[in-house]
Amino acid sequence: MGATDNKRTDERKPRFFREQLVTVEDLLDFRDALLNDLRKLIAASSGGKAKKWLKAAEVQDLLRISAGKLQYLRDTGVIPFTKLGGVTYYDSEEIDEIMKRPGNNQMKLV
Repeated sequence: MGATDNKRTDERKPRFFREQLVTVEDLLDFRDALLNDLRKLIAASSGGKAKKWLKAAEVQDLLRISAGKLQYLRDTGVIPFTKLGGVTYYDSEEIDEIMKRPGNNQMKLV
C-alpha cells in the first residue's frame, strides 16, 4: 500500500530534470505570467490612488506640451503651482480638471 501511495504523489508533482529542454513557448508563457503578477502587485500597492503632486516633466507628458508652453500657462495663471526648494509642483487634481475641459486635445487653452 505504501508504494502505490508514493506513486500517486509522484504523478501529481511535475518532475524537473537538469537535461530538460526549455522551449520558446515555455519562456513566453513564463513572461506572460510574470508580467501579470507584476501588474497585480503594482495595482495592489498603488491602491488606485494617483500622486497628489506632479513635477513639471510629468505634467508635460500628461498634457503633451513643451516646457515653454508649461511656463507660459503657469505665468498666465491657467495652471496653479507650488514651488518648494526650487522644485515646481502641480496639483494632480487641477491637471485632471484641465485635461477634462472640452477642446483640450493638445492643450490649446490660450
